[in-house]
Amino acid sequence: MYFARTAQKLREQMVRFSGELSADLPKVARRFVAEMIFGIQARGSVRLTEVGRALGEPISLKKTEERLSRQLGRRGLERRIQRRLIEQAAPRIEDDTLLVLDLSDVTKKYAERMENLGRVRDGSEKELAWGYWTLNIVGSNTKGTKLVPLYGRLFSHVVEGHESENIEIREAIGEVAEVVGHRGIWVMDRGGDRGYLYKYLLSEKHRFLVRLRADRGLRTAQGIASALDLARSCPTLFLETVVKEEAGQERLVHLACGLRKVRLPDRKEELTLIVVKGFGEEPLMILTNLPVRRSRKSVWHVVQSYITRWRIEDVIRFVKQSYRLEDMRCLTYRRLQALMVLVTAAAYFAAVYLGLRMKLRVLAGHVLRASKRVFGIPDFRLYALADGIRQFLYSQTQGLKRIFELQDQPPIQPKLFYP
Repeated sequence: MYFARTAQKLREQMVRFSGELSADLPKVARRFVAEMIFGIQARGSVRLTEVGRALGEPISLKKTEERLSRQLGRRGLERRIQRRLIEQAAPRIEDDTLLVLDLSDVTKKYAERMENLGRVRDGSEKELAWGYWTLNIVGSNTKGTKLVPLYGRLFSHVVEGHESENIEIREAIGEVAEVVGHRGIWVMDRGGDRGYLYKYLLSEKHRFLVRLRADRGLRTAQGIASALDLARSCPTLFLETVVKEEAGQERLVHLACGLRKVRLPDRKEELTLIVVKGFGEEPLMILTNLPVRRSRKSVWHVVQSYITRWRIEDVIRFVKQSYRLEDMRCLTYRRLQALMVLVTAAAYFAAVYLGLRMKLRVLAGHVLRASKRVFGIPDFRLYALADGIRQFLYSQTQGLKRIFELQDQPPIQPKLFYP
């Protein structure tokens, strides 16, 4: 009874959530969004055949798959769902929320017929492969304990009309900023160290933290020098110790931190170069337009914020692994893009939308441990949530049929007169 009741509550919350995401879509499309989020969660898969099995319709699986495929190709579906997801997440983005932007890949090594396949760098194999790029934005606090997946886009360099990766990143930031305004701090790895993006971020007055490449030119009172030269000669203000985990082993790492005031060669805004020595052979170099004082607390806050970006990589792995993102089988580019947004919405549902009481029910039997390690993959709570949801929904054969039937029934009118 407890198992069935919890599964029913989960289905009801999914339908409510999907209804909020698809409120401005036709009824058929609203039902489709609910079915996709349910199927992705119930089967832990983006394959339409698996979603169809979760729905358990009294028709052939082939017919269900064809219907889902038609709806997935609906024009404008991706953009409308993405906009509604950002609006859903916006109240959770506060002034000091970190907006971590990350470029990743979906590799399809053996696909030949998928539309607009391009060459990407496989992050796991460290080699070029056929596939697509994905652009993900996740909100987080500095401790990495509150995660808000709010943007996910799949794109290809070879698609007709594609301008550049810079444009993709700028448009993603613009879409989010249009809803959340200037709340949040944009955090990017070395892939965000681009003159084009600095110009955009500074012109739009967005706050940011970006890890620098060694050859980035910066201007000081003494002239222009590379970021690496400036970092090596930067005086350290204080020492800090963190735990580093590699290959299951822990060791203490002693860090030396400092800062320098700099400017970009072609800009007048004063920026701060944060230098952290001890993570590797080269110093970690972070460029920011946040106000940073020459104090341990101020500098370490910036360092912790950037370290959180490393933890957010767990969210990207979570989406790929828990929902088997690289197993997507759709052949058309539009369907692939819509599927990417629906997977992001499913991750948001698990990470954010579920109420605390429901999360506790789902996590019953799972042991969670809070991890403060800088490196290594902790017992990541989103994996436990996704596994728990799947356990409750996998054996349910009625899909969402009963909930849709109840929604379609007219409300019961109270009687005015009784016999």
